[in-house]
Amino acid sequence: MTHRILILGGTTEARQLAERLAGRSGLAVTLSLAGRTVNPIVHPVPVRSGGFGGAEGLAAYLREERIDLLVDATHPYAARISANAARAASSTGSGMLALRRAPWQAVVGDRWTIVDDAAHAVSALGAVPRKVFLALGRQEIGPFKAAPQHSYLIRSVDPVEPPLQVPDATYLLARGPFAEAEERRLLEENGVEAIVAKNSGGMATYGKIAAARALGIEVLLLRRPALPPVRTVETVAEAVLAIDHWLAGTNDRGV
Repeated sequence: MTHRILILGGTTEARQLAERLAGRSGLAVTLSLAGRTVNPIVHPVPVRSGGFGGAEGLAAYLREERIDLLVDATHPYAARISANAARAASSTGSGMLALRRAPWQAVVGDRWTIVDDAAHAVSALGAVPRKVFLALGRQEIGPFKAAPQHSYLIRSVDPVEPPLQVPDATYLLARGPFAEAEERRLLEENGVEAIVAKNSGGMATYGKIAAARALGIEVLLLRRPALPPVRTVETVAEAVLAIDHWLAGTNDRGV
């Protein structure tokens, strides 16, 4: 019997999980991407691109495709998608697993300011002009047009369109992972005085946090949103074990 798994992706962990599951006997795995990245990397399983139309649309897809297990491996800040996934799985009876990176924890030397969202980060930056590194997705930088006194270094995977409406903004296109030494060089060469970022967790983008610590630079971290209380694991290895356990349980029941 074939068990059908849908992975809601867009993260490194989603791709790695798909790689671990690809080609396994008795599994049909599909990876769903939101379609926001212009040039997504190649994935080892069939990919579905685009939204579902909310929880109801996702539930309809789960029924139509006879999905047995839904894995939410989206970004920790994709709160709406995670909420829709939990609702859809509950309404259809599909199995549900969330793969969420553990958040970074402050250590000695970190200068962190925790803010609720990008708008609060704008306020926290203050009125005095600073050189600010925006290490956010291109969807979240809009509020910073309210603080045109700052100079911005903006890094994103795809071009920011339209550009941020401020007098001084430099754009950098790059895809992680980013090593600490490279991040330190970037911060020093651009005279960065503050960083605005999400507490994404994981090692792929931790380099800027470690570099900021070494240089004494303030980091404004957006608070993680509340996510649905579903069964959760923090690593790809844990997700594979959980899926193996789920498979063993369904096979025992003869599903």
